[in-house]
Order: sequence, then structure tokens, then C-alpha cells
Amino acid sequence: MSSEKATAKPTSEYAVACRDLRHAFGGAVAVDGVDLAVAEGEIFGLLGPNGAGKTTTIRLITTLLPARPGMVEVFGLDAARHQMAVRRSIGYLPQQLSADAALTGRENVELFARLFDVPRSERRERVGEVLSAVGLENAAERRAQTYSGGMIRRLELAQALVSTPRLLILDEPTIGLDPVARDGVWERIQEVRRTTGMTVLVTTHHMDEADLHCNRIALMHRGRIRALGTPSELKSGLESGATLEEVFRAYTGDQLDEPADGFRDARRTRRTASRLG
Repeated sequence: MSSEKATAKPTSEYAVACRDLRHAFGGAVAVDGVDLAVAEGEIFGLLGPNGAGKTTTIRLITTLLPARPGMVEVFGLDAARHQMAVRRSIGYLPQQLSADAALTGRENVELFARLFDVPRSERRERVGEVLSAVGLENAAERRAQTYSGGMIRRLELAQALVSTPRLLILDEPTIGLDPVARDGVWERIQEVRRTTGMTVLVTTHHMDEADLHCNRIALMHRGRIRALGTPSELKSGLESGATLEEVFRAYTGDQLDEPADGFRDARRTRRTASRLG
């Protein structure tokens, strides 16, 4: 038995627990003392303007950036000490385009099944299940370059789900999509969550999505958490009838963004979003 398997014993009731989380790029502080706890089974929204530190926080949780010991736990495992065990429990949908235009939908998901060490005997069935779950079974043999923006995002969701993660992390899952495509992506997310009970941590600029789908929300600005609560609690902190967008502006003073169609537009939109943070 490896030393990691021998010592990787859960010590927390939370899916994600961050304590005094910090990270800087040179002299620029991106995350500045974040405390965060995401309960198992909930959909937790991490909201904030571009440059707030959301994506950096996500990359620290997923171990794509190094965190100091004791700063991040995923299902009770210290992310600094048990990187591989943490990674095995996570499905990650990044802002950056992860689908390969030259491969078919099925080949894209099969590639991720191999990368995540899905047993060979289970791969075919697992790939078929997730393609069906995101509504792409009839387009599975088409190349991804022929997909619409909404189909691409659902394909990437299938890639993130093929390892049957306990925690699904979505970084701007509907970036650049029209309202119909956005609804389609969220339908699939909710459907999979209902059947598996997985925890979802999501960043989004769409306040209507956060209001409708998130159990709790943290508003992040300049590397810090500025407000935390259910959508109703956050809105009740302002005048009667306030919207979540008004709450967002009250804490950050910043504007929301947005749109894309097809593989090229999705790639261009996400490149811009990634540069902005």
C-alpha cells in the first residue's frame, strides 16, 4: 500500500474546506485569506467580477496550483499532501476549451476516461452513459468541430463526469452560450446531481443561474470573500425586492459580462475570459 493511501484519511464533513487560502503571482495577490466551506451534496456558487480571484481559488482546490499544507481540504484530505487522491475525487470543467475539434464526441470522452484511469472493462459503458446523460448520444460519432457552443460545453461536461467524481467543479460552465444552450447545460448538471448526489462548486457571471441553482453563494472581490449566504439571505440584506445582480454590484461595484456560437467562437470567448481571470 502506498504511503498516500495509508495516510489519506478523511477528517472533515465538508466536500471543500479552505482556511486562510492565499496565493500571489509575483507581487500581485490573487487570493487573500479566503475561508470557505462547501457542504457535501450542495451546489455552491463562487461569484465575483473578472480578476476577483475565483479561477485562482478553483485551481488551488483542484491542485493545479500549489497550496500550503492546511489551506485546502477536499473530503477531508489535505490537497497539499494528497494531490492524487484529491484529483481522483474531482471532475473539473475549466474555462479553457478542453475538447479536441478533430476528434468525435465519443473519442473526446474516451480520451478523458483513459486519462482518469477508468478501468478498461468499464470505459465503453461509462462513456456511453455520460454521453447519454448530457444528451449527446446521437451526435457522438460527429467531430467536435461540427458542434454548436452549447453542445461543446455539454461534451466537456461529459469529459468531467466520466470518472464519476464526488465533486464537480465548474468554472464558467455556460460562458458565451445563449439562454437556451445555458438552460440545456444546467438541466444536465441538475439531472446528474440528482442521480449521483455529487457536490457542485461553480463560478458564473450569470446572476440568474446562481439565484436559481445555487444553495449558497460566496461573493468574492479583490481576492477576498465579501458576502456569504443563500441567495435569499444575500438579497434580503438590501432593500425589499433586490435582485442578486444588485447584491453583486453593491459588494463589487463591477459589471457583468457576456456570448458565442460554435467551436471557434467558444475558443475565442474563453481565451478572453481566461486572460481576465
